[in-house]
Amino acid sequence: MKKILVTTDFSDNSKAGLLFAIQMAEQSALSLTFFNACHILTPTAWNFAKIDAHENEQIIITQKKLELFVQQIYNHLHITATTYKCIVVQSVMPQSAISDFAENNKFDFICISTRGAGVVDRLLGTNTGNLINHSAIPVIAVPFKYNYTPIVSILYAADFINFKKEIPKVVAFAKPLLASIELLHLTTILENADHLNSIKEAVKKVAAYNINFNLTARSPNDSLISDIETAIKKIKPSMIILFTNQNRGWFEKIFISSKSAEYSFKAKVPLLVFNKS
Repeated sequence: MKKILVTTDFSDNSKAGLLFAIQMAEQSALSLTFFNACHILTPTAWNFAKIDAHENEQIIITQKKLELFVQQIYNHLHITATTYKCIVVQSVMPQSAISDFAENNKFDFICISTRGAGVVDRLLGTNTGNLINHSAIPVIAVPFKYNYTPIVSILYAADFINFKKEIPKVVAFAKPLLASIELLHLTTILENADHLNSIKEAVKKVAAYNINFNLTARSPNDSLISDIETAIKKIKPSMIILFTNQNRGWFEKIFISSKSAEYSFKAKVPLLVFNKS
């Protein structure tokens, strides 16, 4: 059974990640663990014993808060909760706490809302961007405006460089959800029809799953972001899957630091990012 670590800071914006994870669990057998990394402040004058006692007390309080927070979301959705876990850890660095816990406990995915506490104006918050750039575990970034809805189609943006490794991961994610796969490839003038047809046939052999191909020519006047946005408006997927090369800071360059930071699909469609390496 796949394991998903679902993070929250108790803000309204962070509920989106929980909603999406619960939706996935409704469509497929998944193990959900709801996670909060809290920073507990203590006076410097306290001794170690008093600090430990205070931290333990606050963790217990936060644990109860997390359990209530999760239960209220299930109640709001009128869903009888399946077995899940609630975990609270003390940390001054949420991103590191999330990554370490996910890796040490062998989670398959990390699910996080894209705005957290809302202190960052970018559509994708710092913790989300850092996780995608550095986490060894695939990250599902759920926009804070996400509406609880079935996952029926998945858009996979492919460059066809490593499709033999990527396709099985996409299929393994989509198949339990009974979701269709829309493969988007933005073609260039260097790719001829024979080359693309040969790749399509190779993809079909690797996938062993029905895949709809969307081969679209890159616009010479638009950015990659704009081209993807155009395809999303046309295809209307439930979510998107991308593969990124973390060593090059691809995600940061394209989705955070670029002038396309207000790219609208990030405010509407959940995004699953796998590390290419």
